[in-house]
Order: sequence, then C-alpha cells, then structure tokens
Amino acid sequence: MSFPFDRFVVAALLLGCLLFAGRGWLREHPGYDPWAPLTLEEKPGWATPRKLSALRADRDLCRAFLERSRIDRRALTPLGEGSCRRDDRKRLAAPQALDVSLVPARAEATCSVDAGLAWWLRNGVQPQAEAIFGSKVVRVEQLGTYNCRRIGGGSDGSWSEHATGNAIDISALILADGRRVTVRKGWTGSVEEAAFLHAIRDAACDAFATVLSPDYNAAHADHLHLDQAIRVGGWRACR
Repeated sequence: MSFPFDRFVVAALLLGCLLFAGRGWLREHPGYDPWAPLTLEEKPGWATPRKLSALRADRDLCRAFLERSRIDRRALTPLGEGSCRRDDRKRLAAPQALDVSLVPARAEATCSVDAGLAWWLRNGVQPQAEAIFGSKVVRVEQLGTYNCRRIGGGSDGSWSEHATGNAIDISALILADGRRVTVRKGWTGSVEEAAFLHAIRDAACDAFATVLSPDYNAAHADHLHLDQAIRVGGWRACR
C-alpha cells in the first residue's frame, strides 16, 4: 500500500505551493515582510512601523534607507560636548529630494529625523494635502532642530531631543496653490485646515518616536514637535 507515501507527497507539494505563493505575495506587499528593506515606495503594512523604528537605533540601516530613497546620506563631522554632543549629524535632505522646500533651508539633524521626514512627507503629508486641498505641499516652515537645552528651557530636568539635533519643529506648510496652513491658526481654524493638520499629526506618529501638537500643551500651540527619541521597549508618544 502506497497511500501514506502518496498523501505525504501531496501534502509536501501543497505546502510548497503555499510557500511559493506566500513569497510572491510578500514581494508585492513588502509592508508585511519584516525582512524586506524599507523603501519610500512601500505601501504601509503591519511590518512598516517596526522597520521605521529600527532606523532610530541603527545609523547604518538609516543611511542605507536614505540611499535607497535617493536622498543624500552624507554625515557631517560630530560636534558638541556632554549632553549636547552630536555624533549623528547631517543636513536635512529629504524635503529637497521630494521636491519640497524647507525654510530655513540649512537645517541639521540626525539621520533618523531626515528619514522620518522623508516617510512623513511622502506617505502622510502629500496624500492628505491632495485629498483635502487638491494641491501638493511645496514648502515646509520649521522653527529649529538643534538647541542645546533641557525640556522647557529650564536649568534642570531632562535634556530635550533638540539638544542633540534629534528633533524638528514644524510651524507651517505651504501648498502649490499658494495657501499657507499654519499650526497656530489652522489647528482650530477652517474645517479643511484643521482636518489636514490633525491628519498629518496622526501620520507623523508612524514615522517619529514623539509627536507633540497643540493638543498636548500651550508650549506647542504654534508647531508640531517631531523627534526620534530612543526609549526602552520602543514605545512612542503621540499627542
């Protein structure tokens, strides 16, 4: 009797077909494949947040992502001392690579901030701008990246992520049709502007470790604070 052997062969063939089909599906849906290198073109899936998070702690992985995304990955010479030492330092290049002007333009931050900006602009900001306004964002206004200070600007307490250039504050976004959407006025402004700002705040939570908006406190009434803090367990703050 050869039935047991035949059943084994059939089962093995079916398993092989399933594995082959599964690998093909993952190639077409890299957002669900934790081993597929992250690219800007990746349609977000359950594995995408983990891959974005990995860029924060692995500078080489972050630079490889920028290179695959055709974004300048070159590092600058480390500067500073103590709690304000910037070992991971580069000029922000993601906005320009995505045809968005950053104002002021010569901003420096960490690789993971640049990577987060790239993902946020490509997969969060632009889709929402086109869906809500029918126009793309062409300029982003920022209030700063590096500032050697503690949280709140006091003389004690924890150091801000700005102290190492691991954060950026976004104050306004300008559309191709000329509309200027500011966080201060737009957060509780027109239905369109409020919806846009809240949507891109939520989208930033996928790309950054910390996102603080006017909903958090009065100190953030005029900007979105985005940073890439490395925390135990990888937890994120989105407010």
